[in-house]
Amino acid sequence: MNAAYGGAAVSLRRELMNKPNIIIIMTDDQGYGDLSCMGAQDFRTPHLDALAREGVRFTSMYSASPVCSPSRAALLTGRYPGNAGVRAILAGHRRASGLTPAVPTVATALKELGYATGLSGKWHLGLREQCRPNDNGFDEFSGFLAGCLDYYSHIFYYGMADGNTDPTHDLWENDREVWANGEYLTERITRKSVEFIRRHKDGPFFLYTAYNAPHYPMHAPQKYLDRFPGLPGDRRIMAAMISAVDDGVGEIRAELERQGLLENTLIYFQSDNGPSRESRNWLDGTPDPYYGGTTGGFAGHKFSLFEGGIRIPAILSWQGQIAPAVINSPHISTDIFPTVLEAAGGDPARYTLDGESILPMLRGGASRGHEYFFWEMEEQTAVRRGDWKLVLNGRLTETEPRRAEVFLANLADDPGEQRNLADELPELARELKEKALSWREGIEETWEKEFAGNYELT
Repeated sequence: MNAAYGGAAVSLRRELMNKPNIIIIMTDDQGYGDLSCMGAQDFRTPHLDALAREGVRFTSMYSASPVCSPSRAALLTGRYPGNAGVRAILAGHRRASGLTPAVPTVATALKELGYATGLSGKWHLGLREQCRPNDNGFDEFSGFLAGCLDYYSHIFYYGMADGNTDPTHDLWENDREVWANGEYLTERITRKSVEFIRRHKDGPFFLYTAYNAPHYPMHAPQKYLDRFPGLPGDRRIMAAMISAVDDGVGEIRAELERQGLLENTLIYFQSDNGPSRESRNWLDGTPDPYYGGTTGGFAGHKFSLFEGGIRIPAILSWQGQIAPAVINSPHISTDIFPTVLEAAGGDPARYTLDGESILPMLRGGASRGHEYFFWEMEEQTAVRRGDWKLVLNGRLTETEPRRAEVFLANLADDPGEQRNLADELPELARELKEKALSWREGIEETWEKEFAGNYELT
C-alpha cells in the first residue's frame, strides 16, 4: 500500500471514530405529562428520568405538527412540514406517496459524513417507491411503513383512502417483508435497535428508534400491566405501554455502556405530538373520547394547535459534552437536524432548513433561536412570538368545533391558554394574525409549486 494513501486512510478512520454516535428516539401520541420526569405522579419512567438527569430536559419543546406524519417529516428534514412536502397524516396503503429524496433527511446528511444510518420502528412517511426509508438516507430499516399497527400480528387494520378496509401486513427488513407473529412490537423495535448498535459499534452511527407506543391499538403484555395495578383501565394500559418503551430506552443505554460508547453518543428523545383523545383507543367499543394520556395541564390534544397538541416531552443527553440542565426557553423539533449535524462536524448551512442549531446554547453559549414559531393543521394556524401565542380557528380535539376564530394568550401568565385576550389586545392580535397568515401563504405557495402534484395525503 502506498504510504501516503495508508496514512490518509488511518487519518480518516480516526476522524470517523472521533465523531459522536447519534440516537434519536421518538414515541407516538405521548403527552407532555406522560413521563415521571415531566410531572406524572401515577407511574414511573426510571430510564428516561435518568436520561433527563444526565442531560437536558426541555420544558418548552414543540413538535412542528400536532399529528404524526408531518411531525416526523419536520424532525427528519429540519423543515416545517409544508416545506418538506408532508402536511397531513399520510395514507397507510402500499400506493401511498410521501417524503422523497428531493428533501434531504438528517440520515442523508449524516451518511455523507461517513455515518452508518438505521431506522428501527415506525416510518409513516410514504410506502411508494422513492418514499421508503432506504430511499431517504437509511442504510438499514427494520420496522413498519404505515401509521399504526397491531402490536402482535403486525397488521395494519385502519381503513384505506379508497374505502378498502382489508387489512395489510406491514413488517419489513429493508425492502423485504418479514413475519414475526406474536413478538410484541415495542420489544422488537428495542431489540433491533440494540442489534444495530452492536453491528456498528466501531461507528460512527445514526440510529432513529421510532416507537409506535403509546399509539392505538392499546396493547401491552401482562408483565407491564402488573406494574400499575391501582390505575384505571385507560390510564393503566397507557402506563404499561410507556413502561415498555422506558425499558427499551434502558436497554439501549445499557448496550451503549457495555460497548464503551455512552460518552460518545448524543441521545435525543421526544414524542411526535400530544396525546390522542380518539375513541378508537378504547378496546371495549366505548364511543366516548379516550382519557389515558395527559397533556400536563395544557389545553388541547392531538390534532390541536393549542399547547397540549404540540408541546411535547423532550430530553437530550450527551455525557461529557452537555451539562445537565432544565431549559425553559422555547424550541422546536426542526432544530434537531442542524443541532445533531453540527455535533457531527457537518455544516447546516449546506441545507435548506427552517430549524436552527441549539448546540451552542447546550454548550453554555448563545443561540440564534427563533423570533417566531409557526404551525398549521387543516383550517388551524398558529404563531408564537416571545410569550405571546395566537391560534386561528383552533380546536381542542379533532372532533370538537373551533374554540374561537382568534385566540390570543400570554403563555407566561396563562400557559394553559384559558383566557382569550384577543378582544383586549386587538392590535397585537391583528399583528400576529397577519404574520401567521403571511407564513401560511408562503407554505401554500411552496406546496403548490413543489409538492401538490406528487403527494397523496388521505
